[in-house]
Amino acid sequence: MLAPMAKFADGRLAAAVTKAGGLGLLGAGYDDAAWLNAQFATAGDTRVGVGFIAWKLAERPELLDAVLAHNPAAVALSFGDPTPFASKIRDANVPLFNQINDREEARRGIDIGADVLIAQGGEAGGHGKGIRSTFTLVPEAADLVADRAPDTLVLAAGGIADGRGLAAALSLGADGALVGSRLWAVQESPINPVALERAIAAGSDDTIRSTVFDIVRGYPWPQGYGGRALRNDFVSRWHGTEDALRANLAELQRDYRAAVEASDFDTAEVHIGEGVGMIHDNPTAAEVLARMARESATIFGGLSEAAK
Repeated sequence: MLAPMAKFADGRLAAAVTKAGGLGLLGAGYDDAAWLNAQFATAGDTRVGVGFIAWKLAERPELLDAVLAHNPAAVALSFGDPTPFASKIRDANVPLFNQINDREEARRGIDIGADVLIAQGGEAGGHGKGIRSTFTLVPEAADLVADRAPDTLVLAAGGIADGRGLAAALSLGADGALVGSRLWAVQESPINPVALERAIAAGSDDTIRSTVFDIVRGYPWPQGYGGRALRNDFVSRWHGTEDALRANLAELQRDYRAAVEASDFDTAEVHIGEGVGMIHDNPTAAEVLARMARESATIFGGLSEAAK
């Protein structure tokens, strides 16, 4: 399943993932109803879902009505309390997905009746709490679901960029995987080619989780959340000195906006996860999904033969 990456998971990319046999989620992020309507129009007859940032949706709850009017394939809620929106989604007979970062959030997701829990480890790109690894969070969520809500599905997220990651997720008890970084770097994605070049050249050690880019962009993320991105000069300068960043914010915001316009990623951010070390090319979404399925099947086939 395509992670609902803000600014990148648009109608073209989401539809491409669905057509390839997955499920594409639009990244509602910080956008408005006009953007969402345009993305549904781009997707056309291809069924796609939508992912919301829960704390941001609380500021604009009318966006949920706008999305439900399109009868989406699913609505995913991440980062914040999903409770105020759960009943409306269920009443619309739309599958409710809830991304969780720890055991307590998993319990809450079960309590609100989520059809799918997405267990996001700290390896993931973009936002998260970063307090748990995918390798330990997924089996704990799977065990909790098996005990309390056996009909609920579990997806693994964070660091899954090839068939090895998918096979690992399934072995840990997940029913599937949510993939962000690997599908960010496909031909249907609206990525900046300069950002793509930097990602392909990077390794997993080249990412950092920080609040620096949220501060300079003026996004008031709740305490406890940070965004994983490629290290660059800007984050190296200001990470750990966020008070000084805030003290010089007006000037630095001007510099940041100029960097975005100039595709200067020594200052502008490339949000991406630790799976970046496994991204070496720019295939289509269909090629990525086919590769992952083939590689994971080969792994399980080999294990089956070894067990004979």
